[in-house]
Amino acid sequence: MLDFKLKLVLTILSSVLFSLIFILLALVLPTGYSTQTEAKKDVPQTRFQKMSQGMRKGFNK
Repeated sequence: MLDFKLKLVLTILSSVLFSLIFILLALVLPTGYSTQTEAKKDVPQTRFQKMSQGMRKGFNK
């Protein structure tokens, strides 16, 4: 019974660690922001797009 509990705890911990690694990778790796979207300067921007650009400029300082 003790062996089963140990295996269960180790399985849960390893799955949590595995999922956290992939979540961190998704947040850290670039998404492939293309320059084609920068060429569309004539299109009016939404509030979310303006906030996103401001955050990008702030992080790149």
